[in-house]
Amino acid sequence: MRGDPAGVCAATGAAGRRCPALSPQPKPQNAITVAVSSRALFNLVEEQRIYEEQGLEKYVEYQQNNENVILKPGPAFYFVKALERVNARLLELYPDDEERFDIVLMTNNHAQVGVRLINSINHYGLTIERFCMTGGESPIGYLTAYLTNLYLSADCDKVQEAIEAGIASATMFTANKDVVYSDTQLRVAFDGDAVIFSDESEQIFKQQGLDRFFEHEQLNENKPLAQGPLKGFLEDLGKLQKKFYAKNERLNCPIRTYLVTARSAASSGARVLKTLRSWGLEIDEALFLAGAPKGPVLVKIRPHIFFDDQMFHIEGAQKLGTIAAHVPYGIAQKHQKST
Repeated sequence: MRGDPAGVCAATGAAGRRCPALSPQPKPQNAITVAVSSRALFNLVEEQRIYEEQGLEKYVEYQQNNENVILKPGPAFYFVKALERVNARLLELYPDDEERFDIVLMTNNHAQVGVRLINSINHYGLTIERFCMTGGESPIGYLTAYLTNLYLSADCDKVQEAIEAGIASATMFTANKDVVYSDTQLRVAFDGDAVIFSDESEQIFKQQGLDRFFEHEQLNENKPLAQGPLKGFLEDLGKLQKKFYAKNERLNCPIRTYLVTARSAASSGARVLKTLRSWGLEIDEALFLAGAPKGPVLVKIRPHIFFDDQMFHIEGAQKLGTIAAHVPYGIAQKHQKST
């Protein structure tokens, strides 16, 4: 399915503009595939309200009647734009290389809604050639078929389903303030435990307290942590960064990664850094906050996306203008449901 070039992408956008950077899509096995739902890519709050209050037929009718009304950006929009800018730089340096991002619109929308989505994608000059529109059925089963590396959705139930299927996934949340994002550098911020790493240390903290957590981390400083659900995506970003480094573009690399963790550097940071080293991964900036709020640091970073497993941090980031993505993985999810 992924190899079929007859995915949905019109050649011209609004006012006859040509979609930029149209090029042959990379083969699935070479691409870093990011699947994005329509409600993550665009603001469909009003449309979702119509669906919930008036039903499917009225929803489809509304979308068809407004198919020439361009949708506003959703929480994943600027992240997708940044991915495409990285692609443009990669194509300049490696015109025949297929190792780059492939964006797929993965939605349970009906095909009748597709025209409005196409019109909006072309209006913004996005290069999204692959659509998967499942007509009300869950799209999760297609994620494996599309060789998905990362799935972003506004539907927490679908994200949970994807995580349980072993696919790196997160629920997108819109920032409460408008922020100007970098248009030259993709910035991705990750929490550590239960995001890049497993939740094994988080379990110690939740069940036995902070002192036991510090003791456990110091005793196991030289034992690498197990991988978490987003480790693979950080690895994908690292592979692309090395392609720029190989062209002497380290100082001008269009990808920058951040670790933003509540851990204390002195008490539990060494294990994190040694784990990354054992994996052969570099992180550009590591910020150990020792329990301090993450929001103010994220304001300084202005990431296109921030991944965290705890809604407390997601909400704090949102309030200060960060687009945050919740990763429903690990013991923190049980703790949140019980409070």
